[in-house]
Amino acid sequence: MAGELTRRGLAGLALLAPTIVAAAPRKLIRPAAPFDMPSIGVPDFSRSRRFPITDFGADQGDQDKTSAAIAQAIAAANAAGSGVVVVPEGTWPTAKIHLKSNVALHLAKGATLLFSEKPADYLPPVLTTWEGLECWNYSPLVYAYDCENVAITGPGRLKAKLDVWKIWYARPKPHMDALVRLYHASAKGEPVAERQMTTGDANLRPQFIQFNRCRHVLVEDISIEDSPFWVLHPFLCTDVVIRRVKIRAHGHNNDGVDPEMSQNVLIEDCVFDQGDDAVSVKSGRDQDAWRLGVPSRNIVMRGCKILNGHQLMAIGSELSAGIENVFVQNCHFTGDGKGADGWAVPINNILFVKTNERRGGYVRNIVVENVSATKIVGGVLSVDTDVLYQWRNLVPTYERRLTPIQGLVMRDVRVEEAKFVCRIKGEASLPVRDVRLSRIAVGKSLEAPIANENVEDFRYDA
Repeated sequence: MAGELTRRGLAGLALLAPTIVAAAPRKLIRPAAPFDMPSIGVPDFSRSRRFPITDFGADQGDQDKTSAAIAQAIAAANAAGSGVVVVPEGTWPTAKIHLKSNVALHLAKGATLLFSEKPADYLPPVLTTWEGLECWNYSPLVYAYDCENVAITGPGRLKAKLDVWKIWYARPKPHMDALVRLYHASAKGEPVAERQMTTGDANLRPQFIQFNRCRHVLVEDISIEDSPFWVLHPFLCTDVVIRRVKIRAHGHNNDGVDPEMSQNVLIEDCVFDQGDDAVSVKSGRDQDAWRLGVPSRNIVMRGCKILNGHQLMAIGSELSAGIENVFVQNCHFTGDGKGADGWAVPINNILFVKTNERRGGYVRNIVVENVSATKIVGGVLSVDTDVLYQWRNLVPTYERRLTPIQGLVMRDVRVEEAKFVCRIKGEASLPVRDVRLSRIAVGKSLEAPIANENVEDFRYDA
């Protein structure tokens, strides 16, 4: 099994080609964008048979019975050609959930799936990723691998118990040593099947929801609360719609949505209350991404509200396969970084593009329009080409590849207070190119509005 998955991982662009004949019908959505945005096909389960988990022995007082019932219901829905697995009202304790093609997981009103805090409940390991590097790690709490026509729908809630994960938020030496081993394994081309990361005290937290190499994905209306790691992670996916989703996750690395090496993605009418970025578009790290060679492209984020979060839209820093055609429209920071429960996270930037000398890849054609914020500690646009975090001194640069960045457009932006308007730190040997800022209204700027280094063809009209 591991060898087969590794061979698939080496297939590069072929990963995006459909391999399964769909049984569930699809609806087509074509979001308006300032580039040629393809239609997105999402599954339609409105006429599919329903499979209540209670018919399979789910018990609110028994995690093992509920986990088994969910797995059996998913298998039955898949065997039927298409089906909706229904979680009824109540709190249902569960371990990992693995979805299958042509299956929707539906949480009824008043339903909560409460995910175990025990790492052992997410074993055996599955093929997944950690910050842009492929490996075998704990299963994401909800996981779909190589699926077609798959959905999670609401109006219920998915909640993670954090008892152990919040301890793992810390990054002690054994954890960092494990990440260093993974970095070297990737850089040296070690087979993915040999990158086993659940031994010892590596403590690599799993994503909450990961769609891995999936096609035609719908996440709609659900609420998600707390997370070990990234919350919603479409990896190597095509045709993804995430709409009317509410996420509240204040832990370490709790990005809201991380489309990675994914294409034709719509994120709309969502509410983000994050401990990290609201949305962060990624395309893999360094040698792993160069091997897979699948860029992220054609991504639309619109109509979203951000209560807390570091950035409204982040690009990178894992962007080694390239990112292009990203459109953010009608999105707004509505708070000042202070939640009703006393939680506070600084709102840094509206758009933040970050990379470093090891990434390569490219960034082009990023458009942001009609967005607003209250008080932010960064700026409207920030570009930093030297973001290495803790990796600067932990590991060497095996191969130096700079990132061409061009075609950044921001217009109709309103901010009450910011540290600056635009700060771009390009490379002297590869300047950032073609930046357009127009109709930018910042009520109060604490520092010089514009502070750029190594930029060509920059235009700013307040």
